[in-house]
Amino acid sequence: MTTQDWSEKIIVIDLADDPELTEQLNELTDRLNSEHKDVVLNFAGVNFLNSSNISRLLKLRKNLLANDNRLRLCGIAIQVWGVFLLTGLDSLFEVSEDTALALASLQIDN
Repeated sequence: MTTQDWSEKIIVIDLADDPELTEQLNELTDRLNSEHKDVVLNFAGVNFLNSSNISRLLKLRKNLLANDNRLRLCGIAIQVWGVFLLTGLDSLFEVSEDTALALASLQIDN
């Protein structure tokens, strides 16, 4: 997992395909139990999203919202975006085209 502490309040994570994706989401959820940061998840390296990882994303979103933190997704490939559309995830998550736009949206909403 490539994790960058972009600022004191924001971390950026470059995700990869499974099995790394599962590990990355689990590690991130554990990390955010002790830290309160906004998160940008870059999906550029993800080509497939399964139901267990959808569940992990929803859990991560719930935990972040409960702690008044924000989550942005970016770099989602067309085949993964199809999963977001079919499952309704597109209406639950804030999505940007790339990392720079996701970071900008967090800064603007600050």
